[in-house]
Amino acid sequence: MRPAQTTAPTASAPHAPRAERRHLANVDWSLVSERVLVQQLQSRPDGPVSVSGWVETVRDQKRVQFVILRDETGAIQLVNPATRPEPEATDQDAATLALTDTISALTTGTFLTVHGELKHDERVKLGGVEIKIVSLDIAAAALPETPIAADSAQDKRMDWRFLDLRQRRNNLIFRVQTTLEHAMRTYWIERDYIEVHSPKLMASASESNAELFSLDYFGDDTAYLAQSPQFFKQMAQVAGFGKIFEIAPAFRADPSFTSRHATEFTSIDAEISWIDSHEDVAKMQEELLATAIAAVKEKHGAEIEELFGLEVVVPAIPFPRIPLAEAREIVKARGYDIPRTDGDLDPEGERQISAHVEETFGHQYVFITDYHPEIRAFYHMRDEQTGLTKSYDLLFKGVEITTGAQREHRVDVLIEQAKEKGLGAEHLDFYFDFFRYGAPPHGGFGMGLARVLMLLLGESSIREVTYLFRGPTRLAP
Repeated sequence: MRPAQTTAPTASAPHAPRAERRHLANVDWSLVSERVLVQQLQSRPDGPVSVSGWVETVRDQKRVQFVILRDETGAIQLVNPATRPEPEATDQDAATLALTDTISALTTGTFLTVHGELKHDERVKLGGVEIKIVSLDIAAAALPETPIAADSAQDKRMDWRFLDLRQRRNNLIFRVQTTLEHAMRTYWIERDYIEVHSPKLMASASESNAELFSLDYFGDDTAYLAQSPQFFKQMAQVAGFGKIFEIAPAFRADPSFTSRHATEFTSIDAEISWIDSHEDVAKMQEELLATAIAAVKEKHGAEIEELFGLEVVVPAIPFPRIPLAEAREIVKARGYDIPRTDGDLDPEGERQISAHVEETFGHQYVFITDYHPEIRAFYHMRDEQTGLTKSYDLLFKGVEITTGAQREHRVDVLIEQAKEKGLGAEHLDFYFDFFRYGAPPHGGFGMGLARVLMLLLGESSIREVTYLFRGPTRLAP
């Protein structure tokens, strides 16, 4: 039940007509107690309304008070004529004085519900509507000193992430994330994919013995946090599922402090059966991304342009494809010598080849294909003619967001390729069992959600687009 509150006359000017005061005082607020979202106010008629949110700013002027109240959908201006005590006045209402004092004492971040009268007024810059306050119900008051500001250092903001996320810009990031994931799921479900939830506790490494988090498992055993759902995605193909996807956490004990690495991240994975090459996987992924980004542009494009200062570009299909050897030659011709000795691109090489693609094809995406087996996982299928893997990396705006491949489904070949990598059968025998009872040709990809969001919104680090970031030195909040 709402605590009893005093009522007060409200108007955008300090002197409200007595008829208006009587009208507001006589409103039965129990009939208008249903909460209305800020984004719904413009479509509602003038009249009594209740809105809940948190205080963003207070302008406590001598004759009138303004409060900007924000909820999860937007902000609204609240107005109250400031009734101050007058020594010689005998008819001042205690309730109106109390309301003025309450507003004067409001602190930034205080959560409250306001009951008042909605007024449409084109002169109001914030949406053309305002609410004339009748009463306030404070749910929880905030401390007066806010520990961070919008321009605070990133680490400081991460310490107080729950406050940092109150910004409209940060709120939009996770609305975009929701739309992106929903569009992907819709794409897959409409094409009869099955969603799976693979275990994140494993008895052995999911890809290699490096970068593993281990933990005690009931005293006698050691368990490992899954680096990826790779083995279990392939198991679904052997199980006859045909086409599957998963959006779930993955873990890497990688002591990297770059802008694109995390120890816990959300991985977007898909795997499909009866493919002829990695090209079938690439075609599916480019369709998926074009569909998902189109959904983001349609729903959030204007707001992204307003708050992030960039246009969402829906990629044209097909994406450019460049073999790795050719990509290295292009990068070299641009004046950059890749220092890596394993034949792969380094981060600057990725930026250079992406710049070439942007200049040549006007495209933000490029598939780099045909990787040497030495720099690929043991389960990537190899081309019988070239000896190169049937795999790709997908770069978006100069950053790798995906590795995809056709998998090796012939168990004897798979075992030999694992031995070449120095991986013993004692850790992988359960995985090899998947293929000893028949398996279809299949392939898939894994993609980092935070990297996609970071690049889509032009942010400098995945920390900005991760709800609660986890890295080598961050376990809280």
